[in-house]
Amino acid sequence: MNEHLEGLKRKYKDVPIPNELDFVVKKALKQKKNKRVNIKKSLAAVGVAAILFITGINTSPAIAKALTEVPVIGSLVKVITFTEFKVDDGTAKADIKVPGITNMENKTFEATLNNKYLEESKKHYNDFMAEMEELKKNDGGHVGVKSGFDVKTDNEQVLAIGRYVVSTVNGYSQYTYDTIDKKNQLLITLPSLFKDDSYVSLISENIREQTKQQMKADPDKTYWEEIDNINKNQSFYINDDGKLVICFDKYEVAPGYMGVVEFVIPPDVITGALVSNEYIKY
Repeated sequence: MNEHLEGLKRKYKDVPIPNELDFVVKKALKQKKNKRVNIKKSLAAVGVAAILFITGINTSPAIAKALTEVPVIGSLVKVITFTEFKVDDGTAKADIKVPGITNMENKTFEATLNNKYLEESKKHYNDFMAEMEELKKNDGGHVGVKSGFDVKTDNEQVLAIGRYVVSTVNGYSQYTYDTIDKKNQLLITLPSLFKDDSYVSLISENIREQTKQQMKADPDKTYWEEIDNINKNQSFYINDDGKLVICFDKYEVAPGYMGVVEFVIPPDVITGALVSNEYIKY
């Protein structure tokens, strides 16, 4: 691990971690307010330098142009490979990549997410090691795990990170997602997007309709005949087009060969139930 990542790791450990990750978004969506700068406090804090700076903006086209080209905070937020756990012991192999988020203004939020990703990866590694030791006690066998991440969406406002873990022996897989408001530095939850629980039935019915249409159009696609309603915290992300994508793990709604399944929900299906169009565009 290079010195930069070591420094990040130390910084994350030094920041207190809140007990809950589920930041409340509904209030922010309903009563979104523009941040106002308190001019008096600003001038008192920076004195003459602030006055000169403001004067410079007003009198220098070059300074004004430079300021318009400075990227907004959200665009600076990036996802990196924080660290890796690797094992190659012949019949036992592990390759676990840990995502890390950098450049957030809210360091507590940043550290909370990174701590969660690190703990998830450590669990995958510990489970793998325990299984490997158990197999050794029972005359051997094969065990393997691959875990990593991909960035599903990365635009000016939304960052969506998918994390996966796959058993390379029995084909088990699991995908989890975080959808983050980079501007307001919030974790967006599925319930926070909607006024009430009506979204559960609206989305579920649309998914059932989509499965029927897909199977009719493509004989190679198969879904379970009976698909239950999604749960209130169903796995999801918001894609680059501002559409809601509902996600299911392998075997949840279809045979294993279908893998992880995603459904893009048409905005008009859920428009009436949304708190606003801040994230879902319609």
